[in-house]
Amino acid sequence: MLAVALSLGCATTAAHADDTIRIMAPVWTGFAPVVVAQDLGYFKDAHLSVDLKFSDERSDVMAAMAHGSIEMEMRALNEYQGRPRDETTPGIIIGSIDRSLGGDGVIVDGSIHDVSELKGKTVASESNIPGRLLLQMELHKHGMTLADLKMKEILTSDSVAVFADPSIAAVVTYQPFLQQILTVSSDRNPKELVSSADYPDYIVDVLVARNDDLKANPDKYKRFLTCLYKAVAYYKSNPENFAKVAAPHFDLSPDDFKKSVVGSLEYTDLAQSKAYMGTPEKPGKITEIFATLMNLNLENGAASVRLDPTHSIDSSLIAALPTP
Repeated sequence: MLAVALSLGCATTAAHADDTIRIMAPVWTGFAPVVVAQDLGYFKDAHLSVDLKFSDERSDVMAAMAHGSIEMEMRALNEYQGRPRDETTPGIIIGSIDRSLGGDGVIVDGSIHDVSELKGKTVASESNIPGRLLLQMELHKHGMTLADLKMKEILTSDSVAVFADPSIAAVVTYQPFLQQILTVSSDRNPKELVSSADYPDYIVDVLVARNDDLKANPDKYKRFLTCLYKAVAYYKSNPENFAKVAAPHFDLSPDDFKKSVVGSLEYTDLAQSKAYMGTPEKPGKITEIFATLMNLNLENGAASVRLDPTHSIDSSLIAALPTP
């Protein structure tokens, strides 16, 4: 007799050899489902060898993708569009992992009451992060652009130290640094001037696969997506244990990890990601968001090439996954 094992969730049969997926992403607690899926053995059960390394240097990540040193990256949709990406740059969006609902924002000195008061003042920001677009959209409300500010280029990981400088009127940042600034810089009475909670759905973090590997191994990525969304489901059913597993990967306590998530971001489950992505025949909301952000990125100089969402988004894998 032949014993036939039917796989459930992200588990697969021994017919699969272990497949490798190497990932690079910025330090951001929105990416925690990957490390939780790893630590809980979801990837192992799916015969996947997944390695996530954190890097805030986008140029390093893009170089690694181009050289074939990684198979995936995770980052905000607007960052994906940024220069030097053009239509030939490797990396195609296959799903979402979270949407920011307060986790990205602009922190200002307590003396600043609205964005118009930043005119002529120094604002520190990395060149292509979500909060910079939020700042741009807020400036538009007052008939202003980034050209009305003195922009200082920084690494987001340095934003806590940078805000300690009183010559900096505002800093554009994201969690966990956002919460740290509000906590440790009390002498400046810091406050959040604008956040992703003010512009829901615009700041979405996406999963980006290397085109050639995706084409050669689509089943590998289907298994990855299934495991990832199983980890998101675990968060929704057991947030306390999720925090305990994830926190050490970000050098945070479980309590601080929860503070960086609750009220800051929402992990997108399989159903939500399916809704964002749509199908090849009927594109989802992400296509509309892609176009809006593309216009903003071109306006502020973060992008130099208008990308076609039909070439940048592949919804076929996630559309094929059964929704629990």
